[in-house]
Amino acid sequence: QVQLVESGGGLVQPGGSLRLSCAASGFTFSRYAMSWYRQAPGKQRELVASITSAGGTNYADSMKGRFTISRDNAKNTVYLQMNSLKPNDTAVYYCKATRGVAFEFVYWGQGTQVTVSS
Repeated sequence: QVQLVESGGGLVQPGGSLRLSCAASGFTFSRYAMSWYRQAPGKQRELVASITSAGGTNYADSMKGRFTISRDNAKNTVYLQMNSLKPNDTAVYYCKATRGVAFEFVYWGQGTQVTVSS
């Protein structure tokens, strides 16, 4: 019943832009912190960006100034705007929802592929 569905991935050239979306359903979206993770071939999953239920944001150092996370509670959707894309941004990007002081509620999306190549 709980679902996080990512979309917007695809093929883009270096220096290009892409916007990912994550549509949530089955839980109270506005109460959850949301985040984007990514996993490249042969690499471990890593945090890209996060946004709290109050709207505070945080980014991994390599994404600062290039990526922007935002949320629209009315649409139960979180976004990741990606600019100045580099080949090493190529990965499967995952949406995650968390709630609670001890993060007792955690949900993951299925992922969407982003490929940056010339």
